[in-house]
Amino acid sequence: MEQFIDNLPPMDLMRSEKMSFVQLIIPAESAHRAISYLGELGLLQFRDLNADKSPFQRTFVNQVKRCAEMSRKLRFFKDQINKAGLMSSSRTVLQPDIDLEDLEIQLAEHEHELIEMNSNSDKLRQSYNELLEFKIVLQKACGFLVSSHGRAVPDERELQENVYSNDDYVDTSSLLEQEMRSQPSYTSGLRFISGIICKSKVLRFERMLFRATRGNMLFNQAPAGEQIMDPVSTEMARTKILKICEAFGANCYPVPEDISKQRQITREVSSRLTDLEATLDAGIRHRNKALASVADHLAKWMNLVRREKAVYDTLNMLNFDVTKKCLVGEGWCPMFAKTQMQEALQRATFDSNSQVGIIFHPMDAVESPPTYFRTNTFTSPYQEIVDAYGVARYQEANPAVYTTVIFPFLFALMFGDWGHGICLLLGALILIARENKLSTQKLGSFMEMLFGGRYVILLMALFSIYCGLIYNEFFSVPFHIFGESAYRCRDNSCRDAHTIGLVKVRDPYPFGVDPSWRGSRSELSFLNSMKMKMSILFGVAHMNLGIILSYFNARFFGSSLDIRYQFVPQMIFLNSLFGQSWRESVVLGPKTTSNCALLLAVIAVPWMLFPKPFLLKKLHSERFQGRSYGILNTSEMDLEVEPDSARQHHHHEEFNFSEVFVHQMIHSIEFVLGSVSNTASYLRLWALSLAHSELSTVFYEKVLLLAWGYDNLVVRLVGLTVFAFATAFILLMMESLSAFLHALRLHWVEFQNKFYHGDGHKFRPFSFASLTEDDD
Repeated sequence: MEQFIDNLPPMDLMRSEKMSFVQLIIPAESAHRAISYLGELGLLQFRDLNADKSPFQRTFVNQVKRCAEMSRKLRFFKDQINKAGLMSSSRTVLQPDIDLEDLEIQLAEHEHELIEMNSNSDKLRQSYNELLEFKIVLQKACGFLVSSHGRAVPDERELQENVYSNDDYVDTSSLLEQEMRSQPSYTSGLRFISGIICKSKVLRFERMLFRATRGNMLFNQAPAGEQIMDPVSTEMARTKILKICEAFGANCYPVPEDISKQRQITREVSSRLTDLEATLDAGIRHRNKALASVADHLAKWMNLVRREKAVYDTLNMLNFDVTKKCLVGEGWCPMFAKTQMQEALQRATFDSNSQVGIIFHPMDAVESPPTYFRTNTFTSPYQEIVDAYGVARYQEANPAVYTTVIFPFLFALMFGDWGHGICLLLGALILIARENKLSTQKLGSFMEMLFGGRYVILLMALFSIYCGLIYNEFFSVPFHIFGESAYRCRDNSCRDAHTIGLVKVRDPYPFGVDPSWRGSRSELSFLNSMKMKMSILFGVAHMNLGIILSYFNARFFGSSLDIRYQFVPQMIFLNSLFGQSWRESVVLGPKTTSNCALLLAVIAVPWMLFPKPFLLKKLHSERFQGRSYGILNTSEMDLEVEPDSARQHHHHEEFNFSEVFVHQMIHSIEFVLGSVSNTASYLRLWALSLAHSELSTVFYEKVLLLAWGYDNLVVRLVGLTVFAFATAFILLMMESLSAFLHALRLHWVEFQNKFYHGDGHKFRPFSFASLTEDDD
């Protein structure tokens, strides 16, 4: 058996990649290029050898600050481009490679030019808005000052003839009109203030003026007729009204009382507005042209600065040896990548014209290596599901291998309906067909989650169709797909189907549930019994698979104690307990067999609990017997150890028997109690499958069929619409989310806790491909 297992071909995802701890000694002149080439390769995780230093105490802090400042300028350009409504050019712009110093100078020039243009544009826009308000004030004030009856006379001569020459004018005209006719306004105590205020503040503004002047004022208003940008007013207020105007944000303008002067000023304002419009349009065109030239290179510049900043951040993790003028780095890399890394480092030495090569050699490490699985577009979401529970310990069995099939199958057991499965399949196929387009777009959080799990949805849909065919449910409706039913009614009326039952006339239905069970007397009891037993069987098989994987883990790590005193008693206990319960409830076999199964389960408990801690204590005492002294350290050994190296952190851990025994006792009790609770937990497969089927039946019979019973097109359309919305939002969205979460629980808790530690740390290499906009 062991020879057969050894001859099995290795699986890519079954064990994480073998890792090697390496040290790099890089000459200073080729350090930047070497780190850049390693970033392009993306297979080396650097270890921070300057963790005790603050970011401002590191060697390349000035370079990092320069890159951060350039990132700020590029973000400023991007915001300005977006505000201007310009799109970054998708065409390839032929531009020679530019170094960081030249780019820094160009960005400073572009920023200075753009800030100056924005400042000039703001000043022109403020002047334009003020003149526009002044023009509207002149137009509206003319109508206010002529007649209290609202008769706006366009000409001063008409005003004189039609208003001032009237004999009854003195008795009927307003105070303002009398003053304008008799003498200049400065000889009387009346004054007027005209301006523009926000429409929402007019009512409060009028109340405040009335109270401040104790009612000695006239207030009139008219809508401006067009939207106006509010210019900033800096005039000092000297009177109560001006102070109130300022408090309410009203912009006041001087309006002459002479109508001819008003018209002259209006013409002058209109002329200046026309000139300002032309100037603003020219400024906007010039600014957009400058932004367009930046937009052509913005993506390339942002990528260059992002990469340079990442390189200097990585260089800050290395030790700088001033005497030898070199940098010393340590990190983890996969074993298969050693050749590629050596080639990249040799290329960096050659390209930088360095006289000294880069030293790359493996080292021994005490700390646990990181976990790295090579995944693709299909396996990546399943690996993410497992990693959400915990990253696998280095080289332990990876549950993602089995998640690719078991997880969507557990989902389908609860969501089994081949009509609903087809709907999920169409959604998954749409996401897969638009994969290239959607992968380049910025999606929302929900849509990004769906797109990332498109292949998970695909398998869930396929398994849902399969389980739906077994349950024989298409939107809760059974079909005679695989032949005729094995049962028939006792007569043509079929009135006894719900009371007496059906008659079996031929062999059983070839595949899945016989459609005749639908609507029969024993439909619910039959489906309940079938789904409940199926859930328990799948649950026990699922947990047995987890225990078997613990055997492969123990065998891989060479732990015979775990095989003898953990794997074997666990298999005996779980299957004896399940077998005894199954015989009592289903098979009703001999009582002696049940008693033997119960006895084996009782024996397995101390088998799990006691031998392993005592054997570990014995092995530890034999291994370290007589070793009460430590190893002498020589100066040569100390010189070989680099500062902050991983080898410095090695320390001998003492064996604590009580801690080991308590840990084993907790593990044994957890397994014994979990064997019962975990088995019962798989009944959720039965419960959710039944709930999904009954809910689908309710929507079909009480909504669709009920509406179809009316001979009315509107009622039928309403019923069809309600059925479609209920199916989409309740059955396809809420029910699928519920089944997904329950399948996740079964996979994480009931399956993975049998063998999976999940206490490792993920391999995070320095890679340009993993840089995002957040790294700016």
